[in-house]
Amino acid sequence: MSAAENVNFGESGLVPVVAQDANTGEVLTLAYANREALERTLESGEAHYYSRSRRELWRKGATSGNTQRVVEVRVDCDGDALLYKVEPRGPACHTGQKSCFFKALAGEGVGLALGGKKEEDDFGAMVRELAGTIAQRHREMPEGSYTAELLRQGRARVAQKVGEEAVEVVVAALAGERVAEETADLLYHLLVLLEEQQVGVEDVTRVLRERHG
Repeated sequence: MSAAENVNFGESGLVPVVAQDANTGEVLTLAYANREALERTLESGEAHYYSRSRRELWRKGATSGNTQRVVEVRVDCDGDALLYKVEPRGPACHTGQKSCFFKALAGEGVGLALGGKKEEDDFGAMVRELAGTIAQRHREMPEGSYTAELLRQGRARVAQKVGEEAVEVVVAALAGERVAEETADLLYHLLVLLEEQQVGVEDVTRVLRERHG
């Protein structure tokens, strides 16, 4: 018997799917799946969903490159909701955010959601947002974009820029000035290199967590 037989797709033929980062536990998105999408997910190990607006099955990352490798699929106690535990490659949200749930209506993040600004910027969120923007530039390759032009020049040039920016950080540190600015430049170029190498921020995070643990 297929695992899909344990799922109640209801009258619409669809079941809600919550995608969760398997490493961090963060909820990434809420989507829907029909029987075919679930079966393809189980067969391929890649997240498949059903688009209600386009009325078609789609594989996450088919056009954006932001795929989700599914490590576990769970069904709730009533059989009418699914949980995909995934290892994401790139942001889940089309805005470039790691999670679609980045706007707060209540709680600590409400000021940001209503147009305010956190007193302390979230470094991790900023890195993820920047990585998402770089990934978008890579997909679209717009004219006039420094990121797109750098990627057009190829791997050797991107790697060279990382080396140059690293030297700038050393020079700034020895001079005792502009360390934050030069570090920001280095981080940006590192993220471009990661994008060129198809290595996600999540991959680096996982390595750091393993070493820290």
